[in-house]
Amino acid sequence: MEHSVIIARYGEVGLKSPRVRSRFERKLSSNIKASFNCEIDINQARIFIFPENFLEALAKLKKIFGIVSFSPAISTHSTYEDIEKTLNSYVDELEKEGLIASDTKFAIRCRRVGKHDFSSQELAAFAGSVVVRKLGCPVDLTNPQFEIFLEVREDDTYIFHEKIKGPGGLPLGTQGKLISLISSGIDSPVATYLMMKRGCEIIALHYDNQPFTKAKSTENFELLVDQLKSYSPGVSFKTRIVKYGDYLQKCREDAPEKMTCVLCKSGMYKIAELLAKDMNALAIVDGSSVGQVASQTLPNILATRENISVPILSPLIGMDKVEIEKIAKEIGTFDISKIDDGGCSAVPRYPETKADINRVKLAKEDMEYDVEIKKAFNTINR
Repeated sequence: MEHSVIIARYGEVGLKSPRVRSRFERKLSSNIKASFNCEIDINQARIFIFPENFLEALAKLKKIFGIVSFSPAISTHSTYEDIEKTLNSYVDELEKEGLIASDTKFAIRCRRVGKHDFSSQELAAFAGSVVVRKLGCPVDLTNPQFEIFLEVREDDTYIFHEKIKGPGGLPLGTQGKLISLISSGIDSPVATYLMMKRGCEIIALHYDNQPFTKAKSTENFELLVDQLKSYSPGVSFKTRIVKYGDYLQKCREDAPEKMTCVLCKSGMYKIAELLAKDMNALAIVDGSSVGQVASQTLPNILATRENISVPILSPLIGMDKVEIEKIAKEIGTFDISKIDDGGCSAVPRYPETKADINRVKLAKEDMEYDVEIKKAFNTINR
């Protein structure tokens, strides 16, 4: 079926004040145009998109934050005569595609904006009679098998039957920058995605732990970044890599072995804090989930975040692995994260799970923590 327009809808953007909503609408429009070639008209909580390539547009709209749903539609004039003519042609196409038949229970859903000689109910009844005369199929407003939507906007009426789900959230780039700690695992890419969904621009920070990890870990990180970037049209997605192996070696040599994971995570936060200040980011995001691994017990979360002045956001904090994996599969990062990277050989056999802050501070003094953090920070690619 040939369509003439795509109607996109946003959700919570419409709850903002007029000034904020206008700014968010402009950013959403900019992100759409950066994703594919099109013309856009925004009118009363609807985004009317006129793309050069409909198939490309339908695929890419599924990855644009701020869009709750969208519908490919055809348009006509808001008169009974034009609506009847266009609806007849539309139903013909639906029948050819096998979407509706003479025994299909259907409903007409009508929404109207502006002044007209008919009400929404009157137009819905009229449109329903057109379909019945055309196919003879029964009307069922309560439990229909198929729905046809009419959206009347002043002199124009739009007809469609699909409402395709978008990612929702806020337009990317409206909420400031974050430093996101991204490994090659399952959790951190999901946490990053969820903060992008809240409108945050991402600076992805990866820790290259060689020789305790293999080069494959960094390769997998780069693949994950490529996938996440597909959700970032119109907004910068920067990456930074830290050479972290020397810092980890110092932890193992000059601090209690069982504290390696605690000191590792503490160092990651500290370096992220320095980078946030250097790049004007407002917060740090990571993939922590309470109790999932040794560094994510509540005592260790407290100890690793001690003396960090930048907010640390952990959107997965209350999720279990099944919930996290479900999102990873939906956004296309799961299969990448499952590629074997060899793991980290620096993890002690019996890692600390109940870190005491005072003992962590003493361990930092013994390993000259501040000096080692500065060394590692200076390895970041800029």
